[in-house]
Amino acid sequence: MKSHEYDKIFSKFTGVEGDLIPLLIQIQERDGYISPEAIRRVARFLKISENQIYGVATFYPKFRFEEPGKKTIKVCMGTACHVRGGKFLAEAVGWHFGISIGQKTPDNRLDFQRATCLGCCTLGPVVQIDEKIHPRMMVTQLMQMLREHE
Repeated sequence: MKSHEYDKIFSKFTGVEGDLIPLLIQIQERDGYISPEAIRRVARFLKISENQIYGVATFYPKFRFEEPGKKTIKVCMGTACHVRGGKFLAEAVGWHFGISIGQKTPDNRLDFQRATCLGCCTLGPVVQIDEKIHPRMMVTQLMQMLREHE
């Protein structure tokens, strides 16, 4: 992100420590993650240390510190999805792409995430590809979808 883009985001805030989480949310919504450069700029703007920012941001699992892949696959592992086979879906994704939860493919094509709950408990197990939810997923269906996303 360029300097003027940070200035545009910062202009919406007063520069108090309480702005930290809303600032990080806006930066992540814009870039898909929070870069080291973003941490430095936020620290200067709020007049707090980078360590303080990392301390707060790493507490929340929604904040990312690495650039995401071009596509994101999330497997819901909430209780309802887990007992209906979410674990098997996650294993299938990992096996298909040769990566583990929290990793992305070497070509940056796919980002594989675990979701604590996607809020679709009656439709479980569910898989989210980018913004689209796929309900009542079975491993065979998922494998077909994964081949389509290659």
